[in-house]
Parts: sequence; C-alpha cells; structure tokens
Amino acid sequence: MVLISVLNNCLNSITNAERRGKRQVLVRPCSNVVIRFLQVMQKHEYIGEFEIVDDRRSGKIVINLNGRLNKCGCISPRFDVGLEQIDQWQINLLPSKQFGFLVLTTSSGIMDHEEAKRKKTGGKILGFFY
Repeated sequence: MVLISVLNNCLNSITNAERRGKRQVLVRPCSNVVIRFLQVMQKHEYIGEFEIVDDRRSGKIVINLNGRLNKCGCISPRFDVGLEQIDQWQINLLPSKQFGFLVLTTSSGIMDHEEAKRKKTGGKILGFFY
C-alpha cells in the first residue's frame, strides 16, 4: 500500500473510528501538519486530548474522541484561497454557515477560516471538519 497523504489518512481514520463509536483512535504516521490540524479541532472541542507517541520512526498519535465529530476531510490539491473566496469555499464544503470549520494554512500558521477572516489573510485550504 502506498501512502499518498498523511493528513488524508489521519482524517479518514478519525472519521471511521467516530462512526464506529470508538473512544480512541491510533493514527500513524505523524507530521507537523497533522498535529496543527488536530490542535485546531481540539480548540473547537471536536476531539478530546491527543498524545504524541515517539517510536523513533515517524511517530504515532493517540486521539481521544468525544462523539461530536460528524465528518472531517482533506482537500487535495491544496487550492489557493483568497480572503474574498473563503465564503464561497465555506458554502461548497460545509453543511451550514454557522456549522463546521475550514482549515487553512497561511503565512501566520495553520488556522480555521474564522481566524483567517479576523486576521484578514488568505492561504491554501487544507481541509474541513464538522
């Protein structure tokens, strides 16, 4: 099996475990983008605590799930999203205007779409969760 995207693999594992009703999920391999994406999800309380296990290879993450997540996904390729285009992407990807978040990577770091609007910055779209 060839690993295409570390972030996509992680988000699919989380979604599948959440649908099965699991309380924890083990995700490997680990990367900085995955950790920042999980921190954004944790900030909005869609997942619980997560622990990074260093196995001296690529690393593993143990994520505690709280049953609040419906779906999360990765957008590939990472399209450029300007400040004025964020609303259109939000309409296309999220089920409702007040429900869910887009995750962008900007020059100020990885953040959700609301924080990017507050900072008046665009970037590349990484994924979404709701």
